[in-house]
Amino acid sequence: MSSINSINSIEELLKLVAIACAAASAAILVWYLVRRPPLGRVTKVLLLLGLGLLPVLVALTGNIAGYEFTLSREFCGSCHVMGPYIRDVADPKSQSLAAIHSRNHKFGDQSCYTCHADYEMFGAITTKLTGLKHLYYYVTEYAGTGPDGEGGPPIKLYKRQDLEKGKLTQEAFNKRMNGVCGQCHSTYAATWVEKHGAFADDVRSNAQICIDCHNEIHPTALSRRPGAQKAAAEEKK
Repeated sequence: MSSINSINSIEELLKLVAIACAAASAAILVWYLVRRPPLGRVTKVLLLLGLGLLPVLVALTGNIAGYEFTLSREFCGSCHVMGPYIRDVADPKSQSLAAIHSRNHKFGDQSCYTCHADYEMFGAITTKLTGLKHLYYYVTEYAGTGPDGEGGPPIKLYKRQDLEKGKLTQEAFNKRMNGVCGQCHSTYAATWVEKHGAFADDVRSNAQICIDCHNEIHPTALSRRPGAQKAAAEEKK
């Protein structure tokens, strides 16, 4: 009963279902190998469950549970280079944009994914494909760096990199950046207009992007740490 009461997310429920199905499948197989019953109708149905349906359920629920975990801040912090980011957003005293939003229950434990995901039609797929790029760069450029990624190259948004390389227009970049903020900030709320009225039209038309002013998103980012600017300058030589 206590284990049932502790289930508070889809991920935990799917994990429980996967474990239960795996245990049931194993029990059926052990029963068959030990007892060696005749292949009657009941035995065939049980073997169908143990060798077919239950393993499929284990694979299905296990994979979905794994996907759900990749949305969590805990997953994003599993690479050591993300340590400063994760500590900052979890700091109740931090006033960085990431920390403030992470304290909002609408973002919560999935604050990294909420702000960095691709919101186009196939956004969930493209976001996960981009995650494979994260893994590649981590292994090739950051795996041997310091405790918090010191010694590795500055971390930049992929969209920012695409803009600098000419793969993305300024207009498309601005639309993408403001689109992230626009999920919650409509730019028409009275309090927003009161503070941003002088340039509201520029923001709505994407002539100006939110992070031009609200740029304290990740103040502990690798690009802002001591020695990062010198390293970036040397890299350009």
